[in-house]
Amino acid sequence: MDFSGSWKLCEQENAEAFLRAISAPEIYIKMMKEVKPLTTIQQNGDEFSICVKTPLRSNTNTFTIGTEAEFNTMDGNKIKATARLVDGKIVIESDKFTHVREIQGEEMIETLTAGSATLIRRSRRV
Repeated sequence: MDFSGSWKLCEQENAEAFLRAISAPEIYIKMMKEVKPLTTIQQNGDEFSICVKTPLRSNTNTFTIGTEAEFNTMDGNKIKATARLVDGKIVIESDKFTHVREIQGEEMIETLTAGSATLIRRSRRV
């Protein structure tokens, strides 16, 4: 599956509950309601660079499938995790949350789960 390209968030479900579950600062919770980030993905085999841009900041994570890497999270923290490719999906599991990124038709679907809270984000290629 080729994730390369630019993706614009078009809708999200349950952002506030998810951000509260990961103890995100109130500023991030407020920002998530109003901002539709642009995600740019560069994929070269198992190597990925994913940049998420909002009006307030830009966040880039670079990693190789199967190798532990440091990730900047959407709440401004850093975690160490290993990305895996499972059935064409990028799966990143940490002790704080799980992030699954997949392509379904014309959309990139991100499912982030922390405890009982699940955030679903749908983006379209631009």
